[in-house]
Amino acid sequence: MPMEEELVRRLPFSMPAEQSLLGSVLIDPTALNEIAALITGDDFYLGEHKQIYLAMQELFLSNREIDVVTLLDMLVTRGVYDKSGGEDYIRTLSEAVPDAMNVRDYARIVKEKSVLRQLIAASSEIAESAYSEQEEVTAILDHAQNLIFNIAQGRDTKNFRHIREVLQDVYAHLQELRTNAEAAQGVRTGFSGLDRVLAGLGKSDLVLVGARPGMGKTSFALNVATNVAKQTKKTVCIFSLEMSADQLVSRILSSEALVNSKSLRTGELNEEDWEHLAVASGELSGCDLLIDDTAGMTVTAMKAKLRRVQNLGLVVIDYLGLMQGDHHNDNRVQEVSEISRSLKILAKELMVPVICCAQLSRGPESRTDKRPMLSDLRDSGAIEQDADMVIFLYRSEYYKTDAAPGDQNTSIAEAIIAKNRHGALGTVHMGWNAQYTKFLTVEEDNRPPA
Repeated sequence: MPMEEELVRRLPFSMPAEQSLLGSVLIDPTALNEIAALITGDDFYLGEHKQIYLAMQELFLSNREIDVVTLLDMLVTRGVYDKSGGEDYIRTLSEAVPDAMNVRDYARIVKEKSVLRQLIAASSEIAESAYSEQEEVTAILDHAQNLIFNIAQGRDTKNFRHIREVLQDVYAHLQELRTNAEAAQGVRTGFSGLDRVLAGLGKSDLVLVGARPGMGKTSFALNVATNVAKQTKKTVCIFSLEMSADQLVSRILSSEALVNSKSLRTGELNEEDWEHLAVASGELSGCDLLIDDTAGMTVTAMKAKLRRVQNLGLVVIDYLGLMQGDHHNDNRVQEVSEISRSLKILAKELMVPVICCAQLSRGPESRTDKRPMLSDLRDSGAIEQDADMVIFLYRSEYYKTDAAPGDQNTSIAEAIIAKNRHGALGTVHMGWNAQYTKFLTVEEDNRPPA
């Protein structure tokens, strides 16, 4: 017997589990609600079972009854059976189980066998790539990690998804919104004015935070990271390519404990400061904030580290200008274009928002109105194209040479939403406290961009 045929015959597969799963849906069509998020048609080993399941989905989405007669009629219409065949097997499925109580257990077995088959297929593909030696080793490694990661996340990248399967997911999401209105929000920044305009940061969003040096883009990103870690109890990963982990945590402590950042640097702390630091440290210790201060990171290196993180909720990168491309390129514009595309792909693969800080060109300095614009993004127009959201930070006090030093402690900052793929644009006014390196929500109406 040829080796390929022998391998196919030995692929993991459970006939009883597949039959019992389909039989449970025939007995109780509402069982589809319980397994819609667990199972797709491609998880069935037998093509006949896959077609039966897809026909059930179609009946369910069109609000038609699912029974032996309607299912058989749908399968005949789809060309799976002819008019004289199939009825006996459909009736056999309906008699495979006494009730639908264990439908989730049947779905779990079917899914596990499917995952094992996907692993076998991925391993064969990885081995073939390695034997061919036609690509760089880093590219083969990244592809191999990507295959395994997608399987682990329950995403099969090898096949199209029919709209009926996606529709069922959308229906489930709408049902969740009906019972839980807050589920409509994406990941919230923790700043109410900004969240009202953005409606939260969506899964797979690449969010660019751009500003001239000294405007507070690092502080803004850290404030959002801390807010998300506190509110969601998910893991937030921060890649700091400019500052060390100690410097970064000092900034976070200053913001959370409301202790002067200069006092933290000099060590001139009073008893009250120490008390505030102790309380803030206790709260921060309970947050899953992970910091990596490796210099000159590439997106591939970040991806390799992030894939091992459990319960990931947000990624923050500070900042784009210090990142390196996977392929060295003397043309920085092309290198930045490659990095921005890779960051968007990273967000989509991990299904979490990625916030990336970016330095702006000197364009605003030469204008009367120094508010940033999309054309001020440095090195590449691809950044503007790849980002789902672009937020510029601006403080008019920054350009006032006659302002007293004390005036710099509290001022009004503008978060200018210059691009928002999912919603409105606008300017959100926020408070900025320089001594604590902290942005604050202010009760002021959002205004359109100047």
